[in-house]
Amino acid sequence: MATLERKLVEMLKAPVEALGHELWGLEYIQAGKHSILRLYIDNEKGIFIEDCAETSRQVSAVMDVEDPISTEYTLEVSSPGVDRPLFTAEQYQLYIGETVKVQVTMPVAGSRNLKGTVIGVEGQMLTLSVDGNELIIALDNIRKGNLIAKF
Repeated sequence: MATLERKLVEMLKAPVEALGHELWGLEYIQAGKHSILRLYIDNEKGIFIEDCAETSRQVSAVMDVEDPISTEYTLEVSSPGVDRPLFTAEQYQLYIGETVKVQVTMPVAGSRNLKGTVIGVEGQMLTLSVDGNELIIALDNIRKGNLIAKF
């Protein structure tokens, strides 16, 4: 996770939790005038459109005061959904035995895109079973990770 994203998580976690939700994670996608700050919120009862709207208003107020992003951006608030993004070791730990897709910055076993079953998490290292091979991946090397939904 980039330094700005860590700072944003620290800044926004308490306001989101004050609304009764968990800050599942966030993504900051820089694209000039079309940058996006995407927050994922979760709750045992589920997330509804009203929850996203209320969280957006609260987060906007905090962002206006703190002003951690100097350029224009669009704020999006969403539930993680069924193909939920995974950000932390604890989140990967929750899905041991499940299939995930990860994109890595530095290739692992010759690939930047991996799909496999979560075997375990130790510290900041994720173990995936990919095509019968166990691969150990540093969480810092994961650019993006998502749970693969089962239907």
